[in-house]
Amino acid sequence: MEQNPYNVISFQADCYTQAAKLEVEPAPDTVIRVFMAWQKSDAFVEIAEQVLTAPERRGFTVVEWGGTEISTGDEN
Repeated sequence: MEQNPYNVISFQADCYTQAAKLEVEPAPDTVIRVFMAWQKSDAFVEIAEQVLTAPERRGFTVVEWGGTEISTGDEN
């Protein structure tokens, strides 16, 4: 990402958690799943700011952190 002039970034919430089911044993008290999708851009892109809320951690907490680059189709 740091080699790109700009990056358009979006944190995927429900669409990601519904598509990628997660099962953990023993069952956690809190599950935090963060999935970031980004796309290289050669120019600044104005997008609406996402409203993100911090989950409250209680007891046994599972944290999943991931992301993916969305191809622009102009890669070598």
